[in-house]
Amino acid sequence: MTRVIATINLKGGVGKTTTTAALGEFLAAEFGQRVLLIDLDPQTNLTTMMIGERRWQELNESGLTLAALFLEAVESVGMRFDMDKAIQVNASPVNAVRGVDLLASSLDLMEIQEGLSYRQYAEPHASWPVEVLRDAVAPVLDRYDYVLVDCPPNLGMLTLNGLRLADGYIIPTIPDILSTYGIPQLQSRVSAFAARTGHTIKELGLVITKYRSASSVHRAVIDQLQRDDRIANVVPAWIPEANQIAAAAENVDHRTLRGKYGGGERFDDLRNLTEDILLTSRVLL
Repeated sequence: MTRVIATINLKGGVGKTTTTAALGEFLAAEFGQRVLLIDLDPQTNLTTMMIGERRWQELNESGLTLAALFLEAVESVGMRFDMDKAIQVNASPVNAVRGVDLLASSLDLMEIQEGLSYRQYAEPHASWPVEVLRDAVAPVLDRYDYVLVDCPPNLGMLTLNGLRLADGYIIPTIPDILSTYGIPQLQSRVSAFAARTGHTIKELGLVITKYRSASSVHRAVIDQLQRDDRIANVVPAWIPEANQIAAAAENVDHRTLRGKYGGGERFDDLRNLTEDILLTSRVLL
């Protein structure tokens, strides 16, 4: 059974993309899972993190990014999107990681999203504008144990496509006031979208990122989140603020996950996070 998890937060800069990449790589290398990463964010950070800017440019010029898929849906013209060619096999820059594939994003998605929004406005009762990704990915889902969808920091049409595909979602967040302020509204909007589409999307939990143990604010916010009955789960593995984890966003070849994300407690924190998401998703999804 394939489990599809969306990574979302309305605020940028919270470690959303790094968390998605780390989960994918740890799922594959440490737990033997087959993983597909889907980069829906027009900023293309996950894409360039995994395959580098030069390879991304080649894919973009060849019509093998998700921009081509959504453009085909909006304009109904042009070449048919080739999913098999678009999937980048073994996309991780870590030599020891196999089994992590990628569907690349594109800067062009910024403009194309406007076209999707217009079509939804013109056809308010139509469901297809939020089902483009789901329908395209359906034929390849059974190749994977997990599909991780990195969504833009908004609830626009691209994110809604990610949520329509997803069985569940996680919310990476820095434990401070500004980063957590919009979480109840995000939960409410996801629930309303699920009700509208008749599709269950379960909240798997908040993922604490860039945690500073010396910060009284961080400790107080985490305590508040854990006591908030509106939040289903605060994942107990907190990802520390660390230079090496931040540097993992660069597309640099590494031999091992420890070489990319750091050893010792940093490796253990990411592995524990992945194990918690793995177990939670198997129970809830």
